[in-house]
This record gives sequence, C-alpha cells and structure tokens, in this order.
Amino acid sequence: MTIFPNDVSELVTATAVQFEGNILQVSLSDGRMISLPIDKTGWLKWLAQATPEQRQNWSLEPGGYAIYWEDLDDGLEVAHLLGLQPLV
Repeated sequence: MTIFPNDVSELVTATAVQFEGNILQVSLSDGRMISLPIDKTGWLKWLAQATPEQRQNWSLEPGGYAIYWEDLDDGLEVAHLLGLQPLV
C-alpha cells in the first residue's frame, strides 16, 4: 500500500533566495529551484517595486515554509510558489 501525503507543501521548504535582475529564484529543500519574473507577476508587485537592498533583506520563516522581507513587511509562502494554495 502506498501512502501519499495530504499536503506536499509541508514536505518542501525554501532553503535560499536570490535575485537575477527582476527574477526571483527560490531554492527548495527537494533540490528544485523556482524562478519568477517579479515585474510580470501581479501578486509580487510589492517586491518588484522594492530596492535591491530591500530585496536582499529576506529571512526564512521557521521551518522554511515562507520567505519574509522585514523592510517591506511582506512575504510569500512556498505553497503559493508551488501553486498548491490560491492567492487572496
């Protein structure tokens, strides 16, 4: 019998963040990297408008389930990046 987890996002966490111009790159605990063009992703407008210094001041929430930018008072969850949960 095979058992599948109910919520894959609990198994995959963020491990690192970097920017290449306006591309947000998030490294995941399972070896994948997600890349998003922040200037073309409407729900990341707040991050696209940030200065390079503000973008670099990120931290991982405990357990790596989310990335938080203190200077911007905003963040995003890995589950949203994986498309497992709708954005509101």
